[in-house]
Amino acid sequence: QVRLVESGGGLVQAGGSLRLSCAASGSIFRVNDAAWYRQAPGGQREQRELVASIARSGTTNFLADAVKGRFAISRDNTKNLVYLEMNNLNPEDTATYYCYANILTLSGPNYGINYWGKGTLVTVSA
Repeated sequence: QVRLVESGGGLVQAGGSLRLSCAASGSIFRVNDAAWYRQAPGGQREQRELVASIARSGTTNFLADAVKGRFAISRDNTKNLVYLEMNNLNPEDTATYYCYANILTLSGPNYGINYWGKGTLVTVSA
């Protein structure tokens, strides 16, 4: 069993900062690519927006135009953690932020499986 658990969301004023964490736990052999998505209030799952993605090497593969210069994604492979540092937040960043990871498990197939966390809500007030 593998779980992804996000933390660090909350209410912040415009211009403020938050750091989201995603902890992967369970029968993990290796966490491959990982990413943060967000879903605006009232939005559907299909409307989730890719915010940032990161390779196992630590290379940022993608950063959405809307967050470039303000957000950064990073990871700690020794602890199976992925972070999203968010600075200069604005009300348009209000959303539930979801962690995604492709994970090779100890007892599963010899290819990575996609996992999602349950999300953490970020609310930015004007």
